Amino acid sequence: MTRCLMVFAHPLGDSLNARLAATVEAQARAKGWQMTRRDLYAEGFDPRLTPEERRGHYDTPPATPPATLPQEKQELTEAEVLILVFPTWWFGFPAILKGWFDRVWSPGTAYDNSPDFGPMLPRLHSLREVLAVTTMGAPAWVDWLVLRRPVRRILRLSILKPCAPKARLTWRALHSAEAIAAGRVSRFEARLSSDITRIAGRLTCPD
Repeated sequence: MTRCLMVFAHPLGDSLNARLAATVEAQARAKGWQMTRRDLYAEGFDPRLTPEERRGHYDTPPATPPATLPQEKQELTEAEVLILVFPTWWFGFPAILKGWFDRVWSPGTAYDNSPDFGPMLPRLHSLREVLAVTTMGAPAWVDWLVLRRPVRRILRLSILKPCAPKARLTWRALHSAEAIAAGRVSRFEARLSSDITRIAGRLTCPD
């Protein structure tokens, strides 16, 4: 059974993001995936890196088992599919999601530090697929042409590549989402459903 971790990062339970998260979760469960859902705001996740976590950043070997957030780190290391649902604010991750990366994607969990501060050594060998679903107020041309999709680039190159280089990223952004017609939302949800089906097919018949 495919192990899927979904991380939802929006403070409002009746938001567009919440609707998209529910759509994706329902489709994933319909595929028979073993779902773990993390609602960072509802759970009161603390995004602040602690002094102890920072001091232990270069410990060799890292703390075993992880001294902080052991359940969250285990969920990440076991996940074959990661689904992220979040709004893009100021062309970046919400602070709570950035803090989840800071604290959960830690040395000894997502990667190992290499000697002499060389390239990071990946540890997320089970992670094969990542579906990132985001909304943003800006139109697509600003995100693409002016800023060159900064959040996607950070996720793909700065987070996934060093920690889970074999994971395939599917990026879905709903632009101009501040005032959006119901038809556009429905079409976007249909695309997400197709993404889940496509991902499930790749997991069944890997390259």
